[in-house]
Amino acid sequence: MHQKTIVILLFTSLSIMLANGQLDYYYYSSCPNLPMIVKYGVWAAMKNDTRIAASLLRLHFHDCFVNGCDGSVLLDDTKTFTGEKNAGPNRNSVRGFEVIDNIKADVERACPLTVSCVDILTLAAREAVVLSGGPNWPVALGRRDGLTANMKAANTNLPSPFEPLANITAKFAAVGLDSRDVVVLSGAHTIGLAQCFTFKNRLFDFKGTGQPDPDLDSSLATSLKTSCPNVDKSNTNLNSLDMVTTYKFDNAYYKNLVNNAGLLESDQALMGDPQTASMVNDYSMYPYLFYRDFATSMVKLGNIGVITGQNGQVRKKCGEVNH
Repeated sequence: MHQKTIVILLFTSLSIMLANGQLDYYYYSSCPNLPMIVKYGVWAAMKNDTRIAASLLRLHFHDCFVNGCDGSVLLDDTKTFTGEKNAGPNRNSVRGFEVIDNIKADVERACPLTVSCVDILTLAAREAVVLSGGPNWPVALGRRDGLTANMKAANTNLPSPFEPLANITAKFAAVGLDSRDVVVLSGAHTIGLAQCFTFKNRLFDFKGTGQPDPDLDSSLATSLKTSCPNVDKSNTNLNSLDMVTTYKFDNAYYKNLVNNAGLLESDQALMGDPQTASMVNDYSMYPYLFYRDFATSMVKLGNIGVITGQNGQVRKKCGEVNH
């Protein structure tokens, strides 16, 4: 199936999904250049930083799982306010804030006090995927920026690579996403890098056994031990989540799982449950099936707990609420 056909089919089906919401594909009719400004901003950032596409996608995910898609992850700490940037899953890990700030500055010059930071982030996540070779999908707009953040929820609601699949699935269910969304959105790990500490236990001491994870391909384990030696100073060393095509959005991630070459324990766990393993096998064989379902799941993700209408605000700067 041609990618353009997928987009048309998605637009039709997703329009039905959005019929009951307050988001609108043409919300910013007074800012017609918005999509191109965001696309250029992401493209320029990717030219300078090959990791940034994955980082923007993850930033959107971490925003939507805490308080809904409201831009709360973008807020800086102040003397009287604690944001989410220093929560456990985000500290020294989530990145791309300066890209959103730069795009916001460009948008403000074109359309002052019109476009929310969370809508810019949502659009940027899509452009990151498209510019990496992945699917396109229609993004309805009109989200408003939240007025607060929630560090406690960031520490508890975000899925962890150390958690069992049942826990991760429960966290997805809590925001209205199902087990297919777990498998599909995990496919975002087809691009990007992970720090050694997120998987080092699989190399040296899996579940306290003093042995490597038996489900990890032995040749991959040997390779990873070179870049992640068993010393603390290697904890922040970076490795590809998808060793085959690190910066290309494709279905190689699922092929890796089928071959026991998933980097994170939480990724490889998708092969340990018959229901999720069946989906992994399908996506490993049919890339356009993955593209179609990824686009659908990204729309669901972008609709979690949105603030619309007279609620929230359009922030002047993404790191602080308007005073």
